[in-house]
Amino acid sequence: MTVKELFDFIGNNPNYILIYFIGIPVIAGIIGLLGDDKCDRSPWREFFMIIIYAIMIPGLFAVFFNLYMFLFENNSILNFDIFIQILPVISMLVTLFIVKKYVNFVDIPGFSKISGLMMVISGLIIFLWIVDRFRIIAFTYMPFHYFIIIFVLLIIAINWGLKKLMK
Repeated sequence: MTVKELFDFIGNNPNYILIYFIGIPVIAGIIGLLGDDKCDRSPWREFFMIIIYAIMIPGLFAVFFNLYMFLFENNSILNFDIFIQILPVISMLVTLFIVKKYVNFVDIPGFSKISGLMMVISGLIIFLWIVDRFRIIAFTYMPFHYFIIIFVLLIIAINWGLKKLMK
């Protein structure tokens, strides 16, 4: 099964993805209501950790897939699939908003690793976009020291993100 076949299956059977992406924020709200003022303690933090990982992985995939489609494939925003490209992002934002009402993200185990992963992927996408867009002719118009500065900053961002991911 290819990724396109998976996306076609999800587009043809949206019930599963709707249940998942509507259910996660609802579960986060229920856990928050049940935990009330104890949400910053164990086991509530671990419940929120599971919820955050369950929503952030597909949400970040959708965000970076959208960036890829927009930057590299030159797709129009009007061609985005609601179930694959928009619903995961909206569900992720709603879930993070709900979780933030009950507990600080700093208290959630492993949350810094997700932000580190975001930094690494963002740095790589920026680097690949620069490599894709610049041609050899463009390098002759851009001063070489600007290219070196951009390259060093991207390497530092990727290194910082990896360190944050490995903590």
